[in-house]
Amino acid sequence: MTNLDPDPALTVLEPGQPCTAIEVLEPRAVPLGGPRAMTVFRTLPQRRRSLVGAWCFLDHYGPDEVSTTGGMQVPRHPHTGLATVSWLFTGRVDHLDSGGNAAAVIPGELNLMIAGRGITHQEISAPDTAVLHGVQLWYALPDDTRFGDNRFEHYVPEPVVRPGVTARVFLGELLGAASPVETGTPPLLGAELLLEPGATVTIDVRPDFEHAVLAENDGLTVNGTRIEHRALAYVPPGADTLVVAAGDAPARAILLGGVPLGEKIVMWWNFVGRDHDEIAEFRRRYQAELGFDPPHPDDAGKPPLFGDFPPGAPPPLPAPRLPGSRLVPRG
Repeated sequence: MTNLDPDPALTVLEPGQPCTAIEVLEPRAVPLGGPRAMTVFRTLPQRRRSLVGAWCFLDHYGPDEVSTTGGMQVPRHPHTGLATVSWLFTGRVDHLDSGGNAAAVIPGELNLMIAGRGITHQEISAPDTAVLHGVQLWYALPDDTRFGDNRFEHYVPEPVVRPGVTARVFLGELLGAASPVETGTPPLLGAELLLEPGATVTIDVRPDFEHAVLAENDGLTVNGTRIEHRALAYVPPGADTLVVAAGDAPARAILLGGVPLGEKIVMWWNFVGRDHDEIAEFRRRYQAELGFDPPHPDDAGKPPLFGDFPPGAPPPLPAPRLPGSRLVPRG
């Protein structure tokens, strides 16, 4: 569903006028793996849209009864060239990474892991979690920071209360609140919005940003376009206001935004690179460093990418085979 102008990214609107050129991205169901795989609903990336600002991945899951779905059971796996943003509504997930960080992901608190040139981590539902519900987000690092050191940040945003809405701004600035978290990217925005029943909220936003709004409930409208449960509304740059409205029930939305990245990326499995050959090297080095494959002569003398891991963790995931055709950069 779309009512986009021919080139909406170039449209500059009058001050205070929301953009009505909304593109609706429908979710697709993806199992996380295993015989009782928890299903996630993915709206980024899609064939027709790979990026919103630097945001390149959005999974929404739950509310899931962990006793039925098995919860989140994602053993050690790699990342390069990206950052992961974990944001929960209900439950708890235990995070462990090869940068030496162990942390609990709990509702209303940001856990940000910047992979840089390489990291491995695992995410597993806490034993006392009965219902799991939240989003997993990634953003791509720009060329000038993607080979930096990995790092981890935790931040608890204070609620921002305005008529009809309560917001938690975990990255960037919105509604007078500013997150102190350094993203390593061009300016980004990430926030949770809780709307009261029947509320219509006009939010000042940066006109140089593109934005996306995930509908966590039915009955949400974005700039006059209805967005169904789990769908994502894309709003191109050009307007300085965003109008979000709830239906008869309370509504939750995740608002993302950012300056267009301006770079094409290749995203395959858990790696972000710039071309097929980079991805092939990341895969090859991961397989060798974790003992799935023998070392390759081309990697002799190169420092490890993916780090050590504490003993006693579940076995790591092997990388899938690369496709038969070359991966094509998109953006």
